[in-house]
Amino acid sequence: MLVKTFGSAVSGVDAITIEVEVNEMAGREYYLVGLPDSAVKESFQRVESALKTNGYYMPRRKLVVNLAPAAIRKTGTAFDLAIAIGILAATEQIPNPESLLRVVLKGELQLDGVIRPVKGALPIAINAKKHGFTDLFVPQQNAREAGVVEGLNVFGVGHINEVIDHFKGEKIITPTKVDIAAAFSSSYSEAEGDFLDVKGQQNIKRALEIAAAGGHNAILIGPPGAGKTMLASRLPTILPPLTLEEALETTKIYSVAGKLLSDATLITARPFRAPHHTASDMSLVGGGSIPQPGEISLSHNGVLFMDEFPEFRRTALEVMRQPMEERKLTISRARMSVDFPASFMLLAAMNPCPCGYYNHPQKKCSCHPGAVRHYLSKISAPLLDRIDLHVEVTPVPFSQLENEEDLESSTQIRERVIRARTLQAGRYRLMPGVYCNAQMNKKIFRQVCTVDNEGKQLLRSAMEKLQLSARAYDRILKVSRTIADLAGSELISSVHLAEAIQYRSLDRENWGE
Repeated sequence: MLVKTFGSAVSGVDAITIEVEVNEMAGREYYLVGLPDSAVKESFQRVESALKTNGYYMPRRKLVVNLAPAAIRKTGTAFDLAIAIGILAATEQIPNPESLLRVVLKGELQLDGVIRPVKGALPIAINAKKHGFTDLFVPQQNAREAGVVEGLNVFGVGHINEVIDHFKGEKIITPTKVDIAAAFSSSYSEAEGDFLDVKGQQNIKRALEIAAAGGHNAILIGPPGAGKTMLASRLPTILPPLTLEEALETTKIYSVAGKLLSDATLITARPFRAPHHTASDMSLVGGGSIPQPGEISLSHNGVLFMDEFPEFRRTALEVMRQPMEERKLTISRARMSVDFPASFMLLAAMNPCPCGYYNHPQKKCSCHPGAVRHYLSKISAPLLDRIDLHVEVTPVPFSQLENEEDLESSTQIRERVIRARTLQAGRYRLMPGVYCNAQMNKKIFRQVCTVDNEGKQLLRSAMEKLQLSARAYDRILKVSRTIADLAGSELISSVHLAEAIQYRSLDRENWGE
């Protein structure tokens, strides 16, 4: 008897429907076809043990299982449940095989029939809804993750007997219901640290506020102990909340990477990733024989913080150039090519020189002539061009350490950031994938970055004096647009441009000399 069930395979951060055809016929032996890998081929042993342990049987005749489309390589162990239910239906141990045609089944079986959790439950649910399926069976640990997709009955199951009893009509499973509004609400009061803890450094706080308001990349340059890491670790406390669309995008990535906690629903806080400077190229970009997202993609819609920036491998830094510009990265293999989202804020921190005390107001730099420029040259000019804000951090004087006045909390700063982001959301509402000024493309750049005559003259002088590249010119205008948004101004004035230009410290000819 020929029976069809449906599973799903994950490619990149999206899912593909896999048709599992099971046919019992005269003959002997079991065959699994459709370009399966070793883990999929071993499913027969897991399925046979799970069925026999729970009082069901495997046929003694020829059994062919085809995973279609056959041109796509099938990997992993999550097809076990779809294969097992297909075999039971083909051997008439489950009645009414037609009821399986609108159902997607996903889960790995243990030898006793317990169903283990899988990766990618959210993209699988989204794909199932997109293609008209009504029901999705996933492991109990993945049920809330998949349950955020409305219009789809998501059944969380812990044992194969639960699935069998459901299709027999003996014990109907209740679908998992998720309150999306409650799941999406986030509590920022749990965030560690606050800008109230940072004494002085008003110019650095202002630069981070601009970066958060426009989604801009930034680099902090200063001596040891000046507060670079402390300031960077508090950036998440002033970032705006994720939109529902951003939350779904981010959750899909973590779901595919297997980094969602058990019984998780949506990721509601912006990611903050801080890889060590010994990180390899692949750990940043992602990859492997079965491509998985790396730190860059795990930072999507959030922040990638890279402390000791020049100490990262040169090749690891250079691989970021393309995703920083295109906000996605493509990983190609012989049999496949997958795209991962990579719209992140880069926040880097570095010492100004090998000894760390170049430009220090009190301590003398002990580096030999040319060492500062050599140290900075570890970061290529094209990469620095892609960083919008170059911010010099100086040590805090003792008088400011004792001063408790004029300190703003993260909540106060975040309110201004949200107001600026709200303006940008309205401006880009008809542009999919654009949420902030840093993401604007060339098509809309000239429309929203209008400058008055005085501003144009100032910008021309800065370009000629600093010998800025065309990319740096664009970055200055984008930062100016954000500064104007924070001020509630529709036009970019010379005041906004002047502040943006001062954040190009590393473009100055005499820096490091």
